[in-house]
Order: sequence, then C-alpha cells, then structure tokens
Amino acid sequence: MDLKTASALRRLRLVSAPEAVSFLLLLVCSVLKRTTDFNAVPVMGMVHGVLFILYVIFWADAWSRAKWPFGTAALYFVLSVLPTGGFFAERKLKREAENAVIASRARQEQAVKTS
Repeated sequence: MDLKTASALRRLRLVSAPEAVSFLLLLVCSVLKRTTDFNAVPVMGMVHGVLFILYVIFWADAWSRAKWPFGTAALYFVLSVLPTGGFFAERKLKREAENAVIASRARQEQAVKTS
C-alpha cells in the first residue's frame, strides 16, 4: 500500500467515529426538541452535515485509491448512514490498515531475504 492510499484510509477512519457521534447527538437533540424547550437541532444538524460531507469525500477518495470492490465500498457508505455505523467503519478501517502494514513488512522482509 502506498502512502497516499494509507493517508486516504486514515482520513476516512479519523472522520468516521466523530460522524457517528454527531449523528447520535443529532438524534438526541431531535428528541429533546420535541419533549422540551431545548433546541440544538440547527447547530447539531450543521455539525453533522459537515462531518457527513467530509466522510463522503474521504470515502470516495479511499475507494478510488484502495481500489475496493463495489461491495466493500457500498458497505462503508451504508455504515455512514446508520446511527452507529461509523464506529464499525472505524474498527474495520483500523483492522484493514493494520493488515496492510503487516503485509508491507512481510514483503520488505521477503525482499531483504532474496537480495
């Protein structure tokens, strides 16, 4: 995995958990708006909207750089629209990055042994 691909996956991973938190907070604010006089929906809606747009931009970049199959890309997109999906996306992306590092180190060791 090259540096640009690793960076794209890292950016997606770093925005996925905050996007999920903002989604949950927006849902809480929506309930509070209906049940109390507290109305933070406009603020949380803006925060969540910005984080969601960042997620989609980073998702598209990661998809093109990592050359995911359609199913994997679709899974990461579906996780972005589920209230807690961002947490699962972050965990899967972390595992994918760790596996890529392990594979890269194994290739480097193999290259050193054959040289």
